[in-house]
Amino acid sequence: MFQSYTIKDIAKALNLSTSTVSRALNGSHEIGSETKKLVLEYAEKINYRPNPIALSLKEQKSHSIGVVVCEVANNYFSQAINGIESIAYNSGYHVIITQTHESAERELANVQHLLSRQVDGLLVSLSAQTVDTSVYEQLHSKGFPIVFFDRVAQHIPTHRVVVNNFDAAFKATESLIKSGFKRIAHLTSTSNLMISQERFKGFKAALEKHGLDFPETYFRQCNHGGVLKDEIEQAVEGWMNLPSPPDAILSTNDRLTTGCVPILKRLGYKIPDDVALAGFTNSDVAELFDPPLTVVRQPAFQMGQMATELLVKTIESKKAVETYTTEVLETELICRESSVHA
Repeated sequence: MFQSYTIKDIAKALNLSTSTVSRALNGSHEIGSETKKLVLEYAEKINYRPNPIALSLKEQKSHSIGVVVCEVANNYFSQAINGIESIAYNSGYHVIITQTHESAERELANVQHLLSRQVDGLLVSLSAQTVDTSVYEQLHSKGFPIVFFDRVAQHIPTHRVVVNNFDAAFKATESLIKSGFKRIAHLTSTSNLMISQERFKGFKAALEKHGLDFPETYFRQCNHGGVLKDEIEQAVEGWMNLPSPPDAILSTNDRLTTGCVPILKRLGYKIPDDVALAGFTNSDVAELFDPPLTVVRQPAFQMGQMATELLVKTIESKKAVETYTTEVLETELICRESSVHA
C-alpha cells in the first residue's frame, strides 16, 4: 500500500527539527553537509515527495481559480464553464466550480470555501438574490483578482465581461412587434441584477418606438430566476386570467424561457396561436421544442474564455492592476415558429 511521508515523519525518525529537515531538503547553506547527507539519504530511502498543496501554500499560489455561478445545469452557464476551462487548463490553472442555486447565502459560503482552498482568483456571476457585495469589495480592496461575467457588480471597479443586454432585448421585442403582436408581457428575474434592468430598458424602448402601451400587469418578476417553477406558473396564469391577456411574452433567462412552454401547454394554450413566446436561452434543444423557440442566444463560451483570460492576466501581473475593462459582446436573435403570428 502506498504511504505518503511528510517532513514531520523524517524529522521524527532522525530526531531533528522540522525546520532543519526542510532546510536540508532545500539545500540550505545553513545546514552542515553531514546532516544534509543524512536527511537526503533517508528521504530517498522512503521515497519522500513534497506535498504539492503544501508547496502551493508556501508559494501562496495554488494554480487554481474559483468559479461562482447559479447552476451548472443551466445551458448558458455550462457553455460558459467550457470556455473557462479551455483557457484555464491551457494556462496551467485548475478550475473549482461552485453553484449558488440563486441563493445569496450559498454564494457567500461558496466564496469563503474557495478562499479557504487558496484559489488565486475568482470568476463570479452573481446570484439572483445577491444584494450585498461587500465580500467582493473587501477582496478587491486587498488586490485579490476578481472578474465578473454576465451578472456583474456594477460599482466594483474590476474587469467585467457582459453582453449588450439592452440591444438584445430591444431586437427581440421589435421582432415580436413586426410579427404583429401588440400586447407583449415581460417575464424577468429579480431587479437586483443589472442584466434584468438593462433588458427591461431595451424591451420598453422597443415598445415606445412603435407606440405600444405597457400595462403594469404585463410585468412579472421571478425573484429566484425560475429555479422555483411555481413562480413562472403564477406569472403565466396571472396574465392569461386578465380581461385582456398578452398575445406575446418576452422572457429574459434560460429557465424562464424553457419553463414557459410546458406551463402554457398544461394550461391549454397554444404557442403562438394563443400567445407567442420569445426569450433568452442558450439551450441546444430550443429548436426541437414544439413549436421551435425564437431565442436570443448569448456567446457564452466566448464570454467564459474572455473572462478567464482577463483573470489569468490579472493574477500573473507583476504589478498591481489599476486599469480595468468592460468587454461587451453581441448576441444573436434566432427567429423561429414560436413568435410567428398565426
